[in-house]
Amino acid sequence: MLVCVTARAPCGKPFGSNASAGKARKHSTLRQRPSLRRMAPSPTAVSIDPVSVVQETLLDLPELSHTRQVSPRSDFEKGDVELQKLLDGLDLPGMGVFPRPHHYPEGWPELEVLTPKRGFPVYVMLPLDTVWLADREGHKVSVVKREQALQVGLQMLKKAGVEGVMIDVWWGIVEHAGPQQYDFSAYQRLFATAAKAGLKIQAVMSFHAAGGNVGDTCKISLPSWISDIGDSNPDIYYTDKQGYRNKECLSLGCDKEPLFRGRTPVDMYRDFISAFADTFDDLAGSKLVEVTVGLGPAGELRYPAYPEGDGRWRFPGVGEFQCYDKYMMQDLKQAADAIGRPEWGCEGPHDCGDYNSPAWETAFFVSSGGSWNTEYGHFFLSWYSGLLLQHADRVLEAASEALSRPGRARRATKALQGKNGEVTYVFEPACQLGAKLAGVHWWFKSRAHAAELTAGYYNTRERNGYSPLMDVLKKYHTHLSFTCVEMRDCEHPPEGRCSPQGLLEQVIAASTAAGIPLSGENALQRYDQQAFDRIAESAVGQSARAGRLQQLTFLRMGDLMFDNWGAFTELLQRLQCVPQCSQQFFNA
Repeated sequence: MLVCVTARAPCGKPFGSNASAGKARKHSTLRQRPSLRRMAPSPTAVSIDPVSVVQETLLDLPELSHTRQVSPRSDFEKGDVELQKLLDGLDLPGMGVFPRPHHYPEGWPELEVLTPKRGFPVYVMLPLDTVWLADREGHKVSVVKREQALQVGLQMLKKAGVEGVMIDVWWGIVEHAGPQQYDFSAYQRLFATAAKAGLKIQAVMSFHAAGGNVGDTCKISLPSWISDIGDSNPDIYYTDKQGYRNKECLSLGCDKEPLFRGRTPVDMYRDFISAFADTFDDLAGSKLVEVTVGLGPAGELRYPAYPEGDGRWRFPGVGEFQCYDKYMMQDLKQAADAIGRPEWGCEGPHDCGDYNSPAWETAFFVSSGGSWNTEYGHFFLSWYSGLLLQHADRVLEAASEALSRPGRARRATKALQGKNGEVTYVFEPACQLGAKLAGVHWWFKSRAHAAELTAGYYNTRERNGYSPLMDVLKKYHTHLSFTCVEMRDCEHPPEGRCSPQGLLEQVIAASTAAGIPLSGENALQRYDQQAFDRIAESAVGQSARAGRLQQLTFLRMGDLMFDNWGAFTELLQRLQCVPQCSQQFFNA
């Protein structure tokens, strides 16, 4: 196996291509840097023009109109025969050792270590509607859709080197029949199929509805008996200042309210996770390796401040605060009264614009003299983000209790040596607890970080809003999953002040300081080279803030993946066998 050193633009097409000379942007002028790519054996010599390494170029960048583009085909409809042919023809090259070249082109650094770094785990999300509710003789029953095609797809993932799969366990499907009437039968078949294929499982406790986020290809509602309660008491949902109710998930404002036939939302989440753990205890630790707890819209710990699915928000609008249900407003009033400023407890900020406002057009978010940086702004943002932290603390505590009950599978995590030679073992649940944060990267380059503030992350240029989140996660030994690892700053319009790279660096730094294992997810279904280069850099790069991800979760298995199977398997090979080399080989 040869190492071929090729020149490629950090964002865009290979240098020297005609496409890079046309539709260019001024902010895209970057110096070319070399990158390593693992190439197939070739009998011919590799020719490199060192002059091209230092030339300046304008890049032809892809248009990213918003944070999560709608994929043209993200569902799973390929025929069984077509998938079987793909599987039968799957022939991946072995992971050989990279030989040392005899010489290097002038100006190129030498490889420092040639031993491949193996085993970076990659998980793949399954389609949202892998488990579905079907009508059977007038009754709703849960089923696994297209089981034969699914089996072939899972075998393809395993043969390609995928470690495992992430599966949404939908509240609206499992508990559809009534309170505490749990039906995990379809998930039992699905988990058994994944385990038989040799894949590990990350299960997401999806306490939200599907269909309202970009990329959602199906609609899965909350349990109907929850919706019935919401019809009579709509304040169980997040509410904006216009009074619009977001029915994707329950408001954290009612976390402690026994509104659901005597149970609080936290009670319902605990009971659900406990029933799940009871059902799959035999897989815990061996095949079922993580339970990711849904903490908000799209399963992420945030407020639904940018609801693009229903058309209210468009990128890069600042979004809106979601604090106008009666339970949150009561809490705001109490907080304002407690500090002797009752006038601050009547409503949220009045000068923060609307969903689609740019930050500079609002008196609240404007960088210089904005209300966000006043005594009132500090009060409101501390309260608003503080409720999100309390919500995470309550739900993760409940989930931890459910997974740690007596009789659950456990694993030894450390051995403590006593003074007299005795050894004490520390055990944790065999199944790891997980949570997700959203990659709200627009307006990150502004002082106020407006979009993060409305989403509930009190993160500004003067304040690190992610360290308090890490403290809560660390309290319950929670793994963190974070999106947008495939994005670059230069792929976004300058007016949005976007910085997915800067945001990822900050989250990596915060998680590292807290000792929180961090996994990465791609926010968009992309199969272009620049996205894969960025993923590889984030995962196994050699720079000071790269290569600290524990694993990658790739969005998602489906027709679009199989249509780009060659590109996807090439990414897997890069992540599974990456030569450790000088930092300057990786794109900035």
